[in-house]
Amino acid sequence: MPGYIQSASPTGVIPATLSTAFTELREYAQLQNQYHDGTVQRSQLAQTSRRTFRLSKRLCAADLGTLYAFWVAKQGGLIPFAFYNPFEVAAGHDIGSNYDPTGNGTQGRVTVVFRGAWAQATDLARSNVQGLELVEVAW
Repeated sequence: MPGYIQSASPTGVIPATLSTAFTELREYAQLQNQYHDGTVQRSQLAQTSRRTFRLSKRLCAADLGTLYAFWVAKQGGLIPFAFYNPFEVAAGHDIGSNYDPTGNGTQGRVTVVFRGAWAQATDLARSNVQGLELVEVAW
């Protein structure tokens, strides 16, 4: 189906230079109903949180070009890929030592897709890409 992200293994790995440009956020999806007497009924939709990674670093021209080429190759969010969270390393290892360019390593690997449209603002020597996130795909 067009526009449907299939539950498949990730194709490709985001470049290591961009892994540290994202910060992790967690979302707990739930339904909420508030009644006229002020009581609130909540129902959790999943047992675990959904992780998102927001671009929070200003990028130099080379990193911006790398990110844009990768975003285009993944069709702006239709093709899932692997992202290695540099802070999810085994005990006693350095931050970022879990990166595997082949995508075979499982330590810190998250299957994600892009969410948000490409919109950039360029200042002196650095660029911001507002609203671009990586969203974890359950599969």
